[in-house]
Amino acid sequence: MQRVRILTFNIAHGRGLNPIQGLTSQRKLRLNLRRIARLIEELKPDIVGLQEIDECSRWAGNFDHLEYLRLHSGYRHAVFGINTRREGLLNLSYGNAFLSRHPIVTSETIVFGQRSVGEKGFLYAEFDLGGRLVPVVNLHLHFGSRAHRIRQLGRMLAWLREKHHGRRQHWDVPPIICGDFNNPGTSPDATATLLSHLSDYHDYVLHPQKGRTFPSPLPSRLLDFVFLPPSCLDIRSEIVRTYVSDHRPVLVEFGLSKAPAAGGGGSMA
Repeated sequence: MQRVRILTFNIAHGRGLNPIQGLTSQRKLRLNLRRIARLIEELKPDIVGLQEIDECSRWAGNFDHLEYLRLHSGYRHAVFGINTRREGLLNLSYGNAFLSRHPIVTSETIVFGQRSVGEKGFLYAEFDLGGRLVPVVNLHLHFGSRAHRIRQLGRMLAWLREKHHGRRQHWDVPPIICGDFNNPGTSPDATATLLSHLSDYHDYVLHPQKGRTFPSPLPSRLLDFVFLPPSCLDIRSEIVRTYVSDHRPVLVEFGLSKAPAAGGGGSMA
């Protein structure tokens, strides 16, 4: 059985624990990104889903953070999904991204709105894991509004259903979904909603099932998750204790079943 490791990590624009964006020098940004790269090297994930990562933003040193991480972590494959883009003197370009040891067959970026700062969205990619086509969604939901989060999840699910129906080749497993869900401290609205909708198609499981990921020094909220379909077996997960971001990353490891799970392993409906 093939073992797979996936890491999801909101890297907070590379600023580390500095609470104010834009006040970290380029030298310190590069130093912190090298620390993130070393952490990735130590954890050895096959696929890394990153949120709040900058392509070229004035407030984050005006350089490509994904390429910097790729070079320093030794990963061969990478793709950006830009959610916020603004030209001019105060230029911004950031969103979600993947690093991968495996070939990225295709990718698409879906942006939820048109805000010039703080826009959210998801990056979809299909990975060739030893000849198996594995779809992964890297998602970042709205910070302050439950209604926005629920609408964003509805849009993502509708997009995935349409994507699956339009494909000539089915997925070898249903989509794996990871990211920063921005659940409030009092109620896991986003994760509960998504798990409820996904259960109409497959018996998805949510990891981690306990613990906290934010803020990293003294975490009080669980914001970061990976949703795994039944094709993923013998699952292990952990919240990684680190202080290179205001989030702690989540690592999952699982085995991929040799045959599609009962009910049609690659179906969304």
